[in-house]
Amino acid sequence: MRATGEQARLLSKQLLRRVERADFTAVPEVRHALRELLSHWRARESAEVAELLTSELVTNALVHTEHGAVVKATVADSQLRVEVRDFVDAPPKPNRPTEDDGTHGRGLVLVEGLADAWGVRSQGLGKMVWFELNAGTAA
Repeated sequence: MRATGEQARLLSKQLLRRVERADFTAVPEVRHALRELLSHWRARESAEVAELLTSELVTNALVHTEHGAVVKATVADSQLRVEVRDFVDAPPKPNRPTEDDGTHGRGLVLVEGLADAWGVRSQGLGKMVWFELNAGTAA
């Protein structure tokens, strides 16, 4: 079945990727795909923040789960929403790392500080961690 013009336009504003277990090469691949998705978004200055936060959520899913993840990004004129679903029920916890922690544990702290909104939703089997960026409000 061929997509109509409106369906094709809507499809082009969404990214959907499966990330396999322990496939850390998927992190830059997801960043690149998100960059492509956001190349025509009117809030281009927010794209780097979106890439960083998406990388953090995908990395968290790969580090803390054994089953991979599903990444979904949806962009509208004024808002981007990124969802990373994994298959582990335990909720993530923002970790305020100590000085000697290196870079470990900062992912959700970055999401919490840079996203306009974020949260965690139970998915039956697993959870979805999401964030939103509004056009022109990225830090």
